[in-house]
Amino acid sequence: MPDLIRTSTGRGRLAARCRDVCEARVFALGVMSVILLNAVLLGVETYSGLSAEYGVLLDSAERFCVTAFSLEMLIRLGAYADRPKAFFRDPWNVFDLLVVSSAFVPFLRENTTLLRLLRLARVLRTAQFMPQLRVLLVAVGRSLPGTVSFLFVGALILYVYAMIGWICFAGHDPQHYGSLGRAGLTLFLLMTLEGLGDAVHAGLAVSPFSIIYYASYVLLASFVLVNVLIGVVLNALEEAREMEEEAKRAEQAADRQPAGHAVRVPSAGADELRLRIAAMRSALDDMEQQLDPPGAVSQNPNGAPSLAGSSAGAR
Repeated sequence: MPDLIRTSTGRGRLAARCRDVCEARVFALGVMSVILLNAVLLGVETYSGLSAEYGVLLDSAERFCVTAFSLEMLIRLGAYADRPKAFFRDPWNVFDLLVVSSAFVPFLRENTTLLRLLRLARVLRTAQFMPQLRVLLVAVGRSLPGTVSFLFVGALILYVYAMIGWICFAGHDPQHYGSLGRAGLTLFLLMTLEGLGDAVHAGLAVSPFSIIYYASYVLLASFVLVNVLIGVVLNALEEAREMEEEAKRAEQAADRQPAGHAVRVPSAGADELRLRIAAMRSALDDMEQQLDPPGAVSQNPNGAPSLAGSSAGAR
Protein backbone atom coordinates (compact mmCIF):
# COMPACT_ATOMS: atom_id res chain seq x y z
CA MET A 1 0.00 0.00 0.00
CA PRO A 2 2.77 2.57 0.79
CA ASP A 3 4.38 1.66 -2.57
CA LEU A 4 1.09 2.42 -4.35
CA ILE A 5 0.73 5.77 -2.59
CA ARG A 6 4.36 6.69 -3.28
CA THR A 7 3.93 5.73 -6.96
CA SER A 8 0.77 7.81 -7.29
CA THR A 9 2.40 10.74 -5.52
CA GLY A 10 5.46 10.51 -7.78
CA ARG A 11 3.30 10.54 -10.88
CA GLY A 12 1.39 13.52 -9.53
CA ARG A 13 4.60 15.47 -8.98
CA LEU A 14 5.85 14.56 -12.47
CA ALA A 15 2.53 15.57 -14.03
CA ALA A 16 2.49 18.86 -12.11
CA ARG A 17 6.01 19.76 -13.23
CA CYS A 18 5.31 18.84 -16.85
CA ARG A 19 2.07 20.83 -16.78
CA ASP A 20 3.95 23.86 -15.51
CA VAL A 21 6.35 23.53 -18.44
CA CYS A 22 3.54 23.04 -20.98
CA GLU A 23 1.61 26.05 -19.69
CA ALA A 24 4.66 28.31 -19.85
CA ARG A 25 4.55 30.89 -22.64
CA VAL A 26 8.19 30.20 -23.52
CA PHE A 27 7.35 26.55 -24.22
CA ALA A 28 4.50 27.47 -26.60
CA LEU A 29 6.64 30.04 -28.41
CA GLY A 30 9.48 27.55 -28.75
CA VAL A 31 7.25 24.87 -30.25
CA MET A 32 5.68 27.40 -32.61
CA SER A 33 9.15 28.47 -33.73
CA VAL A 34 10.12 24.88 -34.47
CA ILE A 35 6.89 24.33 -36.42
CA LEU A 36 7.56 27.43 -38.52
CA LEU A 37 11.17 26.31 -39.04
CA ASN A 38 9.88 22.96 -40.27
CA ALA A 39 7.58 24.77 -42.74
CA VAL A 40 10.47 26.90 -44.01
CA LEU A 41 12.62 23.79 -44.49
CA LEU A 42 9.89 22.20 -46.59
CA GLY A 43 9.76 25.28 -48.78
CA VAL A 44 13.54 25.45 -49.20
CA GLU A 45 13.70 21.81 -50.24
CA THR A 46 11.51 22.56 -53.27
CA TYR A 47 14.44 24.49 -54.79
CA SER A 48 16.83 21.90 -56.20
CA GLY A 49 19.80 24.28 -56.19
CA LEU A 50 19.47 25.21 -52.53
CA SER A 51 18.72 21.62 -51.59
CA ALA A 52 21.89 20.40 -53.28
CA GLU A 53 24.10 23.17 -51.91
CA TYR A 54 22.85 23.12 -48.33
CA GLY A 55 21.83 19.47 -48.09
CA VAL A 56 23.88 18.76 -44.96
CA LEU A 57 22.55 21.84 -43.20
CA LEU A 58 18.97 20.99 -44.13
CA ASP A 59 19.36 17.44 -42.83
CA SER A 60 20.76 18.74 -39.55
CA ALA A 61 17.89 21.19 -39.22
CA GLU A 62 15.39 18.39 -39.91
CA ARG A 63 16.97 16.21 -37.21
CA PHE A 64 16.78 19.16 -34.84
CA CYS A 65 13.06 19.56 -35.56
CA VAL A 66 12.41 15.85 -34.99
CA THR A 67 14.33 15.97 -31.70
CA ALA A 68 12.50 19.09 -30.55
CA PHE A 69 9.10 17.62 -31.45
CA SER A 70 9.96 14.37 -29.65
CA LEU A 71 10.97 16.22 -26.47
CA GLU A 72 7.82 18.30 -26.65
CA MET A 73 5.67 15.18 -26.97
CA LEU A 74 7.45 13.51 -24.04
CA ILE A 75 6.79 16.55 -21.86
CA ARG A 76 3.14 16.64 -22.88
CA LEU A 77 2.81 12.92 -22.17
CA GLY A 78 4.39 13.53 -18.77
CA ALA A 79 1.74 16.17 -18.07
CA TYR A 80 -0.83 13.35 -18.18
CA ALA A 81 1.20 10.91 -16.07
CA ASP A 82 -1.42 10.95 -13.32
CA ARG A 83 -4.31 10.44 -15.80
CA PRO A 84 -3.00 8.77 -18.99
CA LYS A 85 -6.45 8.11 -20.47
CA ALA A 86 -7.21 11.84 -20.54
CA PHE A 87 -4.39 12.36 -23.05
CA PHE A 88 -6.07 10.16 -25.65
CA ARG A 89 -9.49 11.75 -25.13
CA ASP A 90 -8.24 14.89 -26.88
CA PRO A 91 -8.16 14.36 -30.68
CA TRP A 92 -5.45 16.99 -31.07
CA ASN A 93 -3.15 15.07 -28.73
CA VAL A 94 -3.68 11.89 -30.74
CA PHE A 95 -3.05 13.77 -33.99
CA ASP A 96 0.18 15.28 -32.66
CA LEU A 97 1.37 11.93 -31.34
CA LEU A 98 0.78 10.24 -34.70
CA VAL A 99 2.50 13.00 -36.64
CA VAL A 100 5.56 13.09 -34.38
CA SER A 101 5.91 9.32 -34.04
CA SER A 102 5.65 8.83 -37.81
CA ALA A 103 9.24 10.03 -38.13
CA PHE A 104 10.39 6.85 -36.35
CA VAL A 105 8.36 4.34 -38.38
CA PRO A 106 10.77 2.52 -40.74
CA PHE A 107 8.43 2.29 -43.75
CA LEU A 108 7.35 5.94 -43.55
CA ARG A 109 10.86 7.16 -42.87
CA GLU A 110 12.15 5.51 -46.05
CA ASN A 111 9.29 6.78 -48.25
CA THR A 112 10.23 10.31 -49.25
CA THR A 113 6.78 11.32 -50.50
CA LEU A 114 4.90 10.13 -47.42
CA LEU A 115 7.53 11.60 -45.13
CA ARG A 116 7.17 15.03 -46.74
CA LEU A 117 3.39 14.84 -46.47
CA LEU A 118 3.68 13.99 -42.78
CA ARG A 119 6.17 16.79 -42.28
CA LEU A 120 3.67 19.09 -43.96
CA ALA A 121 1.05 17.88 -41.48
CA ARG A 122 3.23 19.25 -38.69
CA VAL A 123 2.23 22.74 -39.80
CA LEU A 124 -1.33 21.95 -38.71
CA ARG A 125 0.01 21.44 -35.19
CA THR A 126 -0.04 25.21 -34.80
CA ALA A 127 -3.72 24.76 -33.93
CA GLN A 128 -2.63 23.13 -30.66
CA PHE A 129 -1.15 26.46 -29.54
CA MET A 130 -3.64 28.81 -31.22
CA PRO A 131 -7.12 28.36 -29.71
CA GLN A 132 -8.88 30.44 -32.37
CA LEU A 133 -7.35 28.42 -35.18
CA ARG A 134 -8.31 25.22 -33.34
CA VAL A 135 -11.91 26.44 -33.12
CA LEU A 136 -11.97 27.16 -36.86
CA LEU A 137 -10.59 23.73 -37.76
CA VAL A 138 -13.09 22.01 -35.47
CA ALA A 139 -15.86 24.09 -37.05
CA VAL A 140 -14.78 23.01 -40.52
CA GLY A 141 -14.86 19.38 -39.43
CA ARG A 142 -18.30 19.69 -37.85
CA SER A 143 -19.67 21.45 -40.93
CA LEU A 144 -18.74 18.58 -43.26
CA PRO A 145 -22.06 16.69 -42.91
CA GLY A 146 -24.03 19.84 -43.73
CA THR A 147 -21.61 20.63 -46.54
CA VAL A 148 -22.21 17.22 -48.09
CA SER A 149 -25.96 17.89 -48.15
CA PHE A 150 -25.28 21.31 -49.65
CA LEU A 151 -23.13 19.77 -52.40
CA PHE A 152 -25.85 17.25 -53.22
CA VAL A 153 -28.51 19.94 -53.58
CA GLY A 154 -26.10 22.14 -55.55
CA ALA A 155 -25.23 19.29 -57.91
CA LEU A 156 -28.92 18.57 -58.46
CA ILE A 157 -29.66 22.21 -59.33
CA LEU A 158 -26.60 22.36 -61.56
CA TYR A 159 -27.65 19.21 -63.42
CA VAL A 160 -31.19 20.45 -64.03
CA TYR A 161 -30.09 23.86 -65.30
CA ALA A 162 -27.32 22.29 -67.42
CA MET A 163 -29.88 20.11 -69.15
CA ILE A 164 -32.15 23.10 -69.75
CA GLY A 165 -29.19 25.12 -71.06
CA TRP A 166 -28.17 22.32 -73.41
CA ILE A 167 -31.73 22.09 -74.79
CA CYS A 168 -32.12 25.85 -75.28
CA PHE A 169 -28.62 27.08 -76.25
CA ALA A 170 -26.72 24.10 -77.68
CA GLY A 171 -27.44 25.08 -81.28
CA HIS A 172 -26.57 28.76 -80.84
CA ASP A 173 -23.66 28.50 -78.40
CA PRO A 174 -22.05 25.05 -78.73
CA GLN A 175 -18.83 26.30 -77.14
CA HIS A 176 -20.53 26.74 -73.77
CA TYR A 177 -23.63 24.51 -74.03
CA GLY A 178 -22.64 21.95 -76.68
CA SER A 179 -22.81 19.06 -74.18
CA LEU A 180 -23.96 18.40 -70.67
CA GLY A 181 -20.41 18.67 -69.37
CA ARG A 182 -19.75 22.01 -71.04
CA ALA A 183 -23.09 23.39 -69.87
CA GLY A 184 -22.35 22.27 -66.30
CA LEU A 185 -18.88 23.86 -66.40
CA THR A 186 -20.32 27.11 -67.74
CA LEU A 187 -22.97 27.24 -65.04
CA PHE A 188 -20.44 26.35 -62.35
CA LEU A 189 -18.32 29.34 -63.38
CA LEU A 190 -21.44 31.54 -63.48
CA MET A 191 -22.09 30.57 -59.85
CA THR A 192 -19.35 33.05 -58.91
CA LEU A 193 -21.07 35.70 -61.14
CA GLU A 194 -17.96 35.79 -63.31
CA GLY A 195 -18.92 36.52 -66.93
CA LEU A 196 -22.62 36.71 -66.10
CA GLY A 197 -23.13 39.84 -68.19
CA ASP A 198 -21.73 38.25 -71.36
CA ALA A 199 -23.82 35.12 -70.81
CA VAL A 200 -27.01 37.14 -70.37
CA HIS A 201 -26.37 39.18 -73.51
CA ALA A 202 -25.67 36.01 -75.48
CA GLY A 203 -28.89 34.49 -74.18
CA LEU A 204 -30.97 37.55 -75.02
CA ALA A 205 -29.74 37.27 -78.60
CA VAL A 206 -31.37 33.82 -78.69
CA SER A 207 -34.60 34.58 -76.79
CA PRO A 208 -35.81 37.31 -74.44
CA PHE A 209 -37.05 34.60 -72.07
CA SER A 210 -33.47 33.55 -71.37
CA ILE A 211 -33.38 36.27 -68.71
CA ILE A 212 -35.73 34.09 -66.63
CA TYR A 213 -33.31 31.18 -66.96
CA TYR A 214 -30.27 33.15 -65.82
CA ALA A 215 -32.09 35.14 -63.14
CA SER A 216 -33.58 32.03 -61.50
CA TYR A 217 -30.24 30.22 -61.66
CA VAL A 218 -28.32 33.10 -60.08
CA LEU A 219 -30.98 33.46 -57.40
CA LEU A 220 -30.79 29.78 -56.44
CA ALA A 221 -27.12 29.03 -56.97
CA SER A 222 -25.40 32.28 -56.00
CA PHE A 223 -27.65 33.59 -53.26
CA VAL A 224 -29.79 30.86 -51.70
CA LEU A 225 -27.23 28.04 -51.71
CA VAL A 226 -24.32 30.24 -50.67
CA ASN A 227 -26.31 31.67 -47.77
CA VAL A 228 -27.28 28.14 -46.72
CA LEU A 229 -23.61 27.14 -46.75
CA ILE A 230 -22.71 30.19 -44.68
CA GLY A 231 -25.43 29.28 -42.19
CA VAL A 232 -24.07 25.72 -41.89
CA VAL A 233 -20.53 26.98 -41.26
CA LEU A 234 -21.66 29.58 -38.70
CA ASN A 235 -23.70 26.96 -36.85
CA ALA A 236 -20.68 24.64 -36.77
CA LEU A 237 -18.49 27.51 -35.59
CA GLU A 238 -20.81 28.22 -32.70
CA GLU A 239 -20.82 24.55 -31.72
CA ALA A 240 -17.01 24.48 -31.88
CA ARG A 241 -16.79 27.51 -29.59
CA GLU A 242 -19.13 25.89 -27.09
CA MET A 243 -17.02 22.73 -27.14
CA GLU A 244 -13.86 24.76 -26.54
CA GLU A 245 -15.45 26.59 -23.61
CA GLU A 246 -16.68 23.33 -22.09
CA ALA A 247 -13.20 21.83 -22.42
CA LYS A 248 -11.69 24.86 -20.67
CA ARG A 249 -14.23 24.64 -17.85
CA ALA A 250 -13.55 20.94 -17.40
CA GLU A 251 -9.80 21.54 -17.35
CA GLN A 252 -10.16 24.33 -14.79
CA ALA A 253 -12.36 22.12 -12.61
CA ALA A 254 -9.76 19.35 -12.78
CA ASP A 255 -6.99 21.78 -11.79
CA ARG A 256 -9.01 22.98 -8.78
CA GLN A 257 -9.26 19.49 -7.33
CA PRO A 258 -6.98 18.72 -4.39
CA ALA A 259 -3.76 16.91 -5.13
CA GLY A 260 -4.73 13.91 -3.00
CA HIS A 261 -8.17 13.67 -4.54
CA ALA A 262 -6.85 11.91 -7.61
CA VAL A 263 -5.18 9.17 -5.55
CA ARG A 264 -7.72 6.44 -5.05
CA VAL A 265 -7.14 3.28 -3.08
CA PRO A 266 -8.34 0.18 -4.91
CA SER A 267 -11.27 -1.62 -3.29
CA ALA A 268 -9.17 -4.79 -2.97
CA GLY A 269 -6.64 -2.95 -0.77
CA ALA A 270 -9.20 -1.11 1.35
CA ASP A 271 -9.67 -4.06 3.71
CA GLU A 272 -5.92 -4.41 4.11
CA LEU A 273 -5.65 -0.72 4.96
CA ARG A 274 -8.38 -1.05 7.60
CA LEU A 275 -6.57 -4.02 9.18
CA ARG A 276 -3.36 -2.02 9.33
CA ILE A 277 -5.14 0.89 10.98
CA ALA A 278 -6.66 -1.46 13.56
CA ALA A 279 -3.23 -2.97 14.24
CA MET A 280 -1.75 0.51 14.67
CA ARG A 281 -4.51 1.43 17.11
CA SER A 282 -3.86 -1.74 19.14
CA ALA A 283 -0.14 -0.95 19.18
CA LEU A 284 -0.85 2.57 20.40
CA ASP A 285 -3.03 1.20 23.20
CA ASP A 286 -0.21 -1.12 24.28
CA MET A 287 2.28 1.75 24.26
CA GLU A 288 -0.07 3.87 26.32
CA GLN A 289 -0.38 1.08 28.89
CA GLN A 290 3.40 0.82 29.13
CA LEU A 291 3.70 4.55 29.89
CA ASP A 292 1.91 4.07 33.27
CA PRO A 293 3.63 1.45 35.51
CA PRO A 294 1.36 -1.23 36.98
CA GLY A 295 -0.11 -0.33 40.36
CA ALA A 296 0.49 3.38 39.95
CA VAL A 297 -2.02 5.43 41.87
CA SER A 298 -3.81 8.17 40.00
CA GLN A 299 -6.25 10.73 41.34
CA ASN A 300 -9.83 10.70 40.13
CA PRO A 301 -11.60 14.00 39.63
CA ASN A 302 -13.66 13.28 42.79
CA GLY A 303 -10.47 12.86 44.84
CA ALA A 304 -10.67 9.07 45.26
CA PRO A 305 -7.48 7.16 44.50
CA SER A 306 -7.54 4.58 41.67
CA LEU A 307 -5.02 2.26 40.04
CA ALA A 308 -3.83 3.33 36.62
CA GLY A 309 -3.14 -0.21 35.62
CA SER A 310 -6.63 -1.34 36.56
CA SER A 311 -8.22 1.51 34.61
CA ALA A 312 -6.09 0.68 31.59
CA GLY A 313 -7.06 -2.95 31.89
CA ALA A 314 -10.70 -2.03 32.19
CA ARG A 315 -10.41 0.02 29.07
